Amino acid sequence: MQKIHLDCNNCDSKAVSFLTYCTNEESEMVMAAKSCGHYKKGQSIFNEDNIPLGIYCLSKGAIKLTRSNKDGKEQIIRFAREGEFLGYRALIADERLVATATCIEDTICCFIPKNVFLALLEKNSQINKYMLKSLCHDLGIADERIQSLAQKSVRERLAETLLFLQITFQDENTLDESLISVTLPREDIANIVGTATETVIRLLSEFKADKLIDMEGKKIRILNKTGLERISHASV
Repeated sequence: MQKIHLDCNNCDSKAVSFLTYCTNEESEMVMAAKSCGHYKKGQSIFNEDNIPLGIYCLSKGAIKLTRSNKDGKEQIIRFAREGEFLGYRALIADERLVATATCIEDTICCFIPKNVFLALLEKNSQINKYMLKSLCHDLGIADERIQSLAQKSVRERLAETLLFLQITFQDENTLDESLISVTLPREDIANIVGTATETVIRLLSEFKADKLIDMEGKKIRILNKTGLERISHASV
């Protein structure tokens, strides 16, 4: 990690995070206490089972959150993009971190110490409501994930995953909504779907033959969103 300086007032993430509700005094408190760093692709920001010492604000880049089973195999829980905060659930619950945060592209992330974050929660009701809403949103996503794994076939889950990745990783530079801008190994896609890598490779080839998707190098382009939606909802 390379330490850098980042002014909250000039950060695009402020407009889509709880920091937008900070008073001038609270913003100055955050800027005085926080530390920022530039992380390379593949570097970890924090690790599961560690004690949370604060929360992390993602200013630029993308992160995958993973958990390991007893055999050491990783399971991707979710992804995080600009404006999202990480580690706040474990901190609020006074528990250890349940996931490892790994950069899937070069990332800029700021760390806000525990005492500062808890002071904001206690003094600012708007921030308190914002974080409660975020916790409820994350819980809803987890419930949908459990339902999908329990009720849908692998083919349906792969279609659902591709649609999710399209929304999460749109190419913001070109405004190309059909291209999944991040490059994910097929192993990671299989991890999200909950199946073997070989199965994902075979199904992606079938989707390409059916002109539902196309491959641009290692990136995936959605050609027929309606077709993927029809497949993903087949068991509903």
